[in-house]
Amino acid sequence: MSVGTFTPRPGGAPLAQQVLAQASMEARLMLRNGEQLMVALVIPVIVLIGGVKGGQHLNLNEDHPLVDIFVPGVLALAIMSTSFTALSIATGFERRYGVIKRLGASPLSRMGLLAGKIVALLAVEVLQLFIIGGVGQLLGWTPKPGVIGFFLAIVLGTAAFASLGLFIAGALRAEATLAVANLVYLLLMAGGAVVLPADSYGSFGGLTHLLPSGALGEALRETFLDQTVAWGELGVLLVWAVLGSVLTAKTFKWE
Repeated sequence: MSVGTFTPRPGGAPLAQQVLAQASMEARLMLRNGEQLMVALVIPVIVLIGGVKGGQHLNLNEDHPLVDIFVPGVLALAIMSTSFTALSIATGFERRYGVIKRLGASPLSRMGLLAGKIVALLAVEVLQLFIIGGVGQLLGWTPKPGVIGFFLAIVLGTAAFASLGLFIAGALRAEATLAVANLVYLLLMAGGAVVLPADSYGSFGGLTHLLPSGALGEALRETFLDQTVAWGELGVLLVWAVLGSVLTAKTFKWE
């Protein structure tokens, strides 16, 4: 046995391995948290059932059944709930209790932390898709999405909302993050064209396409209703994702 067999070799694991390890931990914590599951699944399902059952008087679009309009919007709401509201609140309190500080002492970079959280969010969103899609099918939904448009909308929407959520969580105290995240969530849900189509907001509808909520909602509605790729809305999501990532990388504080 050579003398150098047990010589320490300090250094971090490859970035991909770090991201996967962080993503695995984030997903397990999210699925064990009752409050996050409430935001991620229960509220969207209630909105879906209530919207379809009580929305016959809205007369949103005569060309499509209400359930075909509501399900893509509720999927967008679920993505926003998980990747923005739940993520920002959880991260804010992780900073408060020193969890993020301990991660800061590891080789994991800010961008690695962001990537790990996004991968975990995508895993949870697969569960959301099956549950919300299953409820939608019980209500009469027959999904025929455009695969490319659907995939790009999910990925870019998650990246946009996650980066913005981490920006808020990294710049504000936990209590302020809780208040701001819930306020923004309610405002976007009510007036951000995430559940309802942009044209249902009248003259204000054109501006909702520039919001991440409106861009995601319209992108999913187009891919499910028309089987087309909403390149304009995807471009808006990409801009928000880049902006949020840059702001997070520059301002995120570990404690």
